Amino acid sequence: MNTKDKARNVRSNFYEIIIKKLSDKIPIEVIQGNVLKDKNDVLFYFTGVTKVRELDTNRFIPGAMADHLTSFGGKLTDSGQMSSVEWLKAGATGSYGTVIEPCNFPQKFPHPGVAMYHYLQGDNLLHAYWKSVAWVGQGIFIGEPLARPFAKDDQVD
Repeated sequence: MNTKDKARNVRSNFYEIIIKKLSDKIPIEVIQGNVLKDKNDVLFYFTGVTKVRELDTNRFIPGAMADHLTSFGGKLTDSGQMSSVEWLKAGATGSYGTVIEPCNFPQKFPHPGVAMYHYLQGDNLLHAYWKSVAWVGQGIFIGEPLARPFAKDDQVD
């Protein structure tokens, strides 16, 4: 998502190179706006808003990764912002959120291209997500960490 929230849309700078490098592996669509609605094939959903609207109108496919760049997405309860748990309730397999004020340094949040690349190469959800956050000390990863929908035959135990 390429949102209008300048403070939380800092990852949009990566979108052009992500499309260039990964669109031969998977169709990639960057939505211009704050809301994704009525999509039935969501695998990756990265956005920058404090509360994601219309989540219940979308269908996340098994293994989906989704997160929002905001200060307290990783605070699972009692937050004034949307909890990352809402992604799981909507059908995403995993998410990430910060638990203390991180400012909007991109290094403190998942890099969509890094996460997508490693996931598509066969890493499990936790490994792909973990590799995409340069400074992991202020957030948590939630969901099914061992989801591995793109595992190669020689990677399966």
